Amino acid sequence: MGVKLRFRSFTAIKDAETCEKYLEGHVQVLKDYGITNITTNNRQWMTLPNVHGIVAETENGEVVGGVRVHIADGVHPLPVEKAVGTMDPNVATIINEYFDDGTGELCGLWNAKSVAGIGISILLVRAGIAIVNQVRLASLFTICADYTLPMVKKVGFVVEDGLGKGGEFVYPNDSYIARVLRKMNAETLETAEEFDRNRIFDLRNNPVQHTFEMGPKGEVEIDYQLVIPKYDD
Repeated sequence: MGVKLRFRSFTAIKDAETCEKYLEGHVQVLKDYGITNITTNNRQWMTLPNVHGIVAETENGEVVGGVRVHIADGVHPLPVEKAVGTMDPNVATIINEYFDDGTGELCGLWNAKSVAGIGISILLVRAGIAIVNQVRLASLFTICADYTLPMVKKVGFVVEDGLGKGGEFVYPNDSYIARVLRKMNAETLETAEEFDRNRIFDLRNNPVQHTFEMGPKGEVEIDYQLVIPKYDD
């Protein structure tokens, strides 16, 4: 019996209930790993109009993972700026270079221990990149730890060597090295590996689809609902 999940997109300020479930799960995972000082596990993102997310839900509605896309709006710093901007002011400078064409950040990736090891992190990352065409972003930044570096490189992120110490930051604590990466082109995905690029384009062209994804422990059945909802105000 395989795992069945739904990946559903939402807009933070329009869906408080989903935001709360997302935050609760994310904070729990961070606690499980002994991380309590992450700057992005605050609540501010829930109030920003430029934040869209994707949650992974079980059949009974439990949120077991998620990822967010923050659009740079020129007013609120992106999470990466808050996280490591004080260590290197050039973080803001580089983001600003991409601002006019539309840029943002893929952040807040997590999955619950109950689904650990089945490979949903890469699926959430692909889905997060897939939806950026709906919000017209030409590029995308992210910050990642060493152990997630191979995964984010697969989908086309490139390390910003000019930031920090050869691209490295000690964050969120002394036990971790983080790197700031940029996706050179969120539209063409030219730096992504072929398989990942094709999957992202497929999700972009068919944001509503029911499919089986191959993970490390076998197939995972995913019901993708990636069209960012139009909410009635």
